[in-house]
Parts: sequence; structure tokens; C-alpha cells
Amino acid sequence: MKYLLAGAVSSLALLTTAFPATAQSSETMNRPFTAERVFDIEYASDPQISPDGSTIAYVRRSMDRQTDTDRGDIWTLNTATGAHRPLIVGGASKGSPRWSPDGTRLLYSTATDERPDLRVHYIDTGDSVSLGQFYEGPGAMTWSPDGKTVAFSMFVPGETPAFAKPVATPAGAKWSEPVRVFDDMTFRFDGAGYLREGATHVFTISADGGSPRQITSGDVDFGGPEWLGNGTLLVSGNMAEDRDMDPIESEIYTVSLSDLSMTPLTTRDGPDGSPTVSPDGKWIAYLGYDDRLRAYQQTELYIMEADGTNPRRLADTLDRSFDAIHWGSDSRTLYGQIENAGIIDIISIDTRSGRTKTVVSGLGGTSIGRPYASGSFSVSQTNTPVFAYTAGFTDRPAEIAVQRGASDPRVMTTLNDDVLPFLDMAPIEEFHVKSSVDGREIEAWVALPPGFKADGSFPLILEIHGGPQTMYGPFFASEIQRYAAEGYVTVYVNPRGSTGYGNDFVQAIDKAYPGNDYVDLMDVVDDLVARNYASPDRLFVTGGSGGGILTAWTVGKTDRFAAAASVKPVINWMTMALAADIGQFVRRHWIRADPWEDPDAYLDFSPIMLIDNVTTPTLMMVGEEDWRTPTWEAEQFYTALKMQGVDTALIRIPGSPHYIASRPSRLIAKTDNIMGWFAKYDPAKTEDAAE
Repeated sequence: MKYLLAGAVSSLALLTTAFPATAQSSETMNRPFTAERVFDIEYASDPQISPDGSTIAYVRRSMDRQTDTDRGDIWTLNTATGAHRPLIVGGASKGSPRWSPDGTRLLYSTATDERPDLRVHYIDTGDSVSLGQFYEGPGAMTWSPDGKTVAFSMFVPGETPAFAKPVATPAGAKWSEPVRVFDDMTFRFDGAGYLREGATHVFTISADGGSPRQITSGDVDFGGPEWLGNGTLLVSGNMAEDRDMDPIESEIYTVSLSDLSMTPLTTRDGPDGSPTVSPDGKWIAYLGYDDRLRAYQQTELYIMEADGTNPRRLADTLDRSFDAIHWGSDSRTLYGQIENAGIIDIISIDTRSGRTKTVVSGLGGTSIGRPYASGSFSVSQTNTPVFAYTAGFTDRPAEIAVQRGASDPRVMTTLNDDVLPFLDMAPIEEFHVKSSVDGREIEAWVALPPGFKADGSFPLILEIHGGPQTMYGPFFASEIQRYAAEGYVTVYVNPRGSTGYGNDFVQAIDKAYPGNDYVDLMDVVDDLVARNYASPDRLFVTGGSGGGILTAWTVGKTDRFAAAASVKPVINWMTMALAADIGQFVRRHWIRADPWEDPDAYLDFSPIMLIDNVTTPTLMMVGEEDWRTPTWEAEQFYTALKMQGVDTALIRIPGSPHYIASRPSRLIAKTDNIMGWFAKYDPAKTEDAAE
């Protein structure tokens, strides 16, 4: 970590703020954003404002060169003076800071002696103490209203099924590991690998330390503990008898701490969760939706009385999905986080009238690899609300910003001012294109390389987002900056199916993906070529996950690209539905058919069926521990391309799950290998080599 103390800066021109002009010598000019610079990046996450609005605790994240990890320490900011101080730094990574109700203590998660730990930091003395012994990682921690107890979730190992008693291994013998038996629908999951038998349960522990008390039990996962008074918890879980076949189902329950009895507060068909209780204890706000068996369904905001009666939907005219909610101090106002046309807003919702209003705009910046819309916020419990949030920019990762009521926001940190102002960061331009399919407006951004001129000579990379129901935005991203630094005009797009533009826009790809979203992407490329931003002979395409699918689909539809790189794609929806960690969701919600009864429903949208059309040299890349789009998806396309005599290569990333950028070195390897592949097939470079 770069221990740079930063004071407050004056004003926030969100999303377009550039660094102040800096006097530079010729030695510091024209310095590209090179691969190793990824290790210099810092960013802010999880800002938690104290109840009185005076102090923000947040996780300051940095890239550890020795361990190749993205690690966190906890720092604080004084919202009045801007004083920026380390609070809990060094040692194991730390996260999830949470203020006690009176603001005198801070709860956080970490590891001690390589074991998971849950600790309390006393603000007045600086002492930090462990609350107990934890052999699994605690999560979702929350204080009781009186500050005496902490609730949290933790995995509880279960008994592994077996059909035979293993023979005893002789002393000193080296036998093979015993067999592993699975009998659940989901037996492996991305980022976790093959799952251990057991379930996640809710616990409580004294805020003064002691032994954890298990509150829920059984083979159902429970999470999201929230206090409904000091003697009752709210939890959410899927207790349906067919929960393996209906993986998104969940209900909200009360749990009495006196006898551990559970009572359901919601009963509909669909997921209900994220309960949060109003400060006066009279209302429960929560998120969910009626399950209509769609691949994407907007998350709606609801409110009910504390006993579960009179549930009703709020903000029902707002055509956006809710990501997070917090109560205001008046127990009448809710604050919700939404995606909105490439940016993230905080809106207020009057629980009586249902009226909504945008109160903060420009959250983002916590997705370091690619420019996804990602951020978070918290709000004080003062009469005039004070918002702490991660602010997003085009030229730097997330900073912490604060806004008091309706006053102007202030950016409180400058975490990368010792690095990025001295590099040639690619400027980002926003533009819009009318889709040739139906005239829909498609939003896109283009990063321009050093020395760019619209003379039609530059190579272009089309970088396609995943999901596909996600959203890119005008945010800093290491991968985009790396491509631009190496001379590529780099464009990223929110085609139909992206979130943040309303439900109709998302549903335009329902049971039609890939499809017209491909056309939207080509329209954007056509626009840039027509404006002489790129050479039509030097076009390249890449994308990961959903973007990997669309990359493979693209080379099956057109030969206009000089080369392609399909990263962690779905190639065959049939094998995806039958072998991926979310296979039942793909079958039940995405395709809505059985592969053995309606194979065409799967194969009609599988890139493998276009293999006869492919002539574009195409690189395939996937993590070796990816269970979301498993290795055999990329390998199917690679093998088929080999059979067809198309230039290809396969890159497997050891130890990597679906999220390749989870380690800095993997992010570097991903982007640099993609650019190396593109350089091999760049007509301009091959001509130079021939000369």
C-alpha cells in the first residue's frame, strides 16, 4: 500500500473529473500505462459512515506484489476536516467494517494466525480484540440495536454421504484419497470448487467476546441476518422442498432468540431477501420479485410492517432494478442504489407517497479489470443525511466521496495521485448509436490511445461485457487502459440486454441471445470506422463470459475482424445447462426447456453451431477452476477450430475461477496475451515485418 495521506478536495465533477495539471519534465512525459502499473493501483471500497455522520471507515485496497493479491486495510476520514488516517493496517487483509450503534466501536473481519477472525476495534483506546474462535469465515456481520450482540453467518460442515465404510489404512501406508460422494444438484460452485457437505447458518456472539451460538440449523443455507429488536433476528433462506430445482427461491423469516422458533414473513414464489429494519422498528424494507421464469428479472423494493403484514411495492413506476437499500433516520425515507444508463445513482423513496428523487449520482469505480458499474454507499442516522460512497471516474479507480443532504459532494481521497497523473491515461469519449435493428439508442464509450488522430489508421478493439444482463459505464478499468496504452482505440458498449436502461431493453434478448445484441455491437463498430477512428482492416474483438459468447458468435457471423479472443465463454448451451454450477438456472429460467426434449432451443444459440463459418484467428482463454463457464466450453470451440483448420490457441489459467482478475498477475496475463495474439494478425504489423 502507498501510505499517502490525502485531504479533502473541493468539488466533484463526477465521471469527468480529470487530474489537475502537473508540471512535468520531459522524463515524465509520454509514460504509458504498462503492465506492471496494475500493481500500483489502489482503490476505495465499502465506505461505512458513523451513525453521527462524523467519520467514514472504509477499506483501502491495494495490490500486494509479493503475494499477488488484492488486499485491504481499514482507514478513516473525518467528514468535516477531511483528515485521512490509518485505523487498522498491516498483517492479514481486512474488510467489512461496521460501526456499533453508538459509534464507539468498529467490527471487522480479518485473519489471525491464518485463521478466520471477527474483531472489534475500540475507537477511544485503539485496542482491537477477537470476539471468539472461528474455524470458518464469518460474514454478513451486524450489531444488535443495543450494541451488546453481533449476528453473523458462517458455514457449518455436515456429514458427507457414503454408501460404504472405507477400509482402514495401515499405519504408515500412503493410500489414495478416499472417494467423495455427492447427492445435491449443486455440487460445485465457481470460486469454491467442489462443495463440502454442510450449510451456511446464522450465529450470534457477545460483543464482549465469547462462544458463538448457532441460531439456524438444518441443510438449508441461511443468510442476511438483520435485527428486529434485541431479541429477534430476520434471516432469509430457501426452505422449499424442491429448492435444488428452484435455486433462486427464498423467503424472509423471523427467528426468536429465546427458543429459536422461525416464522415466515414472506410466502410468494420468488426471491425475497436483504431485509432492513426502520430505526423505529415498525417497518421492514426488503428486495425481491415475483418469479416469472425469465433469465433476468428486475429486483423490486418492498415494505411491510414488522409482523409481516401489509406488504406493498414501492417506487412501482421506476423502471430500474434495486441493488441496495438503507433507511433514513426518520423511518419514513428509504435510500436505494440503482443502475441508470451507464452510471449508478442513489435515490430517495418516500415510503408514504412512493415518490422518488435522485439524491446522489456517480457511484462506481470498484471494478478494477473491466469498466463494470460497481460501487456502494452508506448513510448516517442524522436529521440531515450524510452519504458516504465510492465515486467513479474515467481516469482513476474509486475514491471516497461524501455528500451532506443536498449540498455539493466532496471527494475525500486521492489514492492514486502519486502514480496516475504522471502517466498517459486514455481519455474516454461517450457516444450513442441508433441500432439498425429497431432504432434503439445504444450507449458506448471509446478510449483513445496516445497520439490519436481520426485518420483511419488506428487498430480498434471491441471489448464486450459479460452477464449479459450487466452494465458498463464511464469508469476506470485497467484492461481498457492497457489496450489504449498499446495503441488500440478501445470501444465498450451497452448493447440490448444490458441493465440500466429499463426492463424492455433487458428483455429484448430473452430467449434470443446471442442475437440482435450482436447487431448493436456491429453498428457501434461501423460508426467508429465511418468517423475514421479506426482502420477497417485492423479490427479486433474480445470479451469475457457473456462477452466471450458474443465474441465466438461474432466470428461465426462475420469475417471483418482480423483476430478475436474469446475469454471464458459459453460455447454450447446444452453442456452449460448440464454441467455448469448454475445449470438448473440456465435450464429453468434461461432456456426454459429440457435439452433432451428440445435440443434446438439450446443449439440454435450456441456458437459451436456456427463453426463452419469461422475463418477468423481466434484465441480461447479460460480459468482452470472456472465452474461458471467451465473449461470444456472454451475447449470445445478450440478443438472445433483445429478440426476446421482455423488458427487458434488455448490458454488455461492455473488456479483461476471465473473472475480472472482476482489476482493482479492474472489480469496482466489476460490482457497481454490477448494483445500478443492480436499483434500476430495485425495487417499493419505484418506488413512492417515483411518490409
